Amino acid sequence: MNNKRLNLYHIDMKYIRNLHKIDSHVMSVSPQIGKDTRVFLGIIVMCHGQKYCIPISSCKPKHINIRDKIDFSKIYDDNKPVAVLNFNNMIPVEDTQLIPVDIKIRNNDPPQLKKYKRLCQKEIEWCRHHHHDIINKANVLYHKYLSGEPLICRNRCLPFLKLEEACAKYNEKQ
Repeated sequence: MNNKRLNLYHIDMKYIRNLHKIDSHVMSVSPQIGKDTRVFLGIIVMCHGQKYCIPISSCKPKHINIRDKIDFSKIYDDNKPVAVLNFNNMIPVEDTQLIPVDIKIRNNDPPQLKKYKRLCQKEIEWCRHHHHDIINKANVLYHKYLSGEPLICRNRCLPFLKLEEACAKYNEKQ
């Protein structure tokens, strides 16, 4: 898979709300709780013929001492964790739900936006450098989850097949 396909995306809010109704663990993008700028890493990983996006979150103090696992990876900048990938919360998507995030820094961008875009550029650069590991981890988690074999993080994972069904139904209506 071409690592240029790893990009940052916003996901259509109506689609996320639809998935959130099916499982409340789907990461919210609600403006009411200040999550309307939440970014998903648009790896467009193929799992069982379905495209998936893996959400990216800023690194919080609770993440510092957590080791990378089958459902979790830290993104680093100069050996410092700056973000995390939550594979357990990856969601099925179609191209119509993906809205590319503009991370090109422009002269007229306010300083805070420039800082945010620099961070996004570092995150996507790290992800592109580690794309094989990311794609492999997503597929291993997906297949272990579906196979029913013992999986320590099973209770943290979204119900992938149920969400795939919801994705198909949502796209039929569109």
